[in-house]
Amino acid sequence: MALIDIAGFVSDLKNHSVDHGFHVHDERHFVETYSMRQSFEVDLHPEDACGGPLEFHFSVEVEPRTMLAFEDAVLPLTEGEEPAESFEIPLSFNWSLPPLPNSPDLLLLATEMAALGGPEMPVEVSAIDSFQYVTDPSVRTLNVVSRIAVDMWQVFMGEEILCETLDRCMDVSRFLLESAPAWIGEA
Repeated sequence: MALIDIAGFVSDLKNHSVDHGFHVHDERHFVETYSMRQSFEVDLHPEDACGGPLEFHFSVEVEPRTMLAFEDAVLPLTEGEEPAESFEIPLSFNWSLPPLPNSPDLLLLATEMAALGGPEMPVEVSAIDSFQYVTDPSVRTLNVVSRIAVDMWQVFMGEEILCETLDRCMDVSRFLLESAPAWIGEA
């Protein structure tokens, strides 16, 4: 039995995201059979944006070697002690929009996203141009990603709440939702 209940942490994070104005649509749990690496994904969006166009999900990836190393570091500790080494759980947030006929300036968008995410939640902006056929014009899709590390000790102690991170996720989601009609050509 693991010291940290990762499924419980994901469930708490999912429930806490509802408290911050998100609506949860779906969740998935993957286990790689060879390495026992686990991944949890939760699809969500702001409550008032059920009809799209924004796709948003967060994912938590758990490496079994990190979990075992954390257990090895924590089990010999006495009450009140903390492990000398820091162990982290990767948490990523992913936003995507449908094809954008009126694509935004990516540099300008990246600076706006950086201001919303701040130094605590760095945000990456990327776009993919694809061609279905050689004679077709390109179709651009937009992806926004933020990756943070969650301290396993704080999860173990029940201290990791992530309120500020979820508020920043809502800010990024709102900005993308407000900008999307102009990019999609609905404005």
